[in-house]
Amino acid sequence: MLPLPPVIGWTLLAVGVTALSKVLVKEWRRVNAELDAHDQAIEPAREQLQTLRRDPRTGVYRPQ
Repeated sequence: MLPLPPVIGWTLLAVGVTALSKVLVKEWRRVNAELDAHDQAIEPAREQLQTLRRDPRTGVYRPQ
């Protein structure tokens, strides 16, 4: 194998890091979009849940 000049090696490294970062950003955005869609589907059900308050006498949390 022929040794690469340092400039070519650094250039190849920079190209590889750039490509990897683009793939990671695309995957990050895809996962966040999926989680946001899931959160939007759950939001109406969350509104139906009761709020819990702590009973000062017993220390037990009870529905409001």
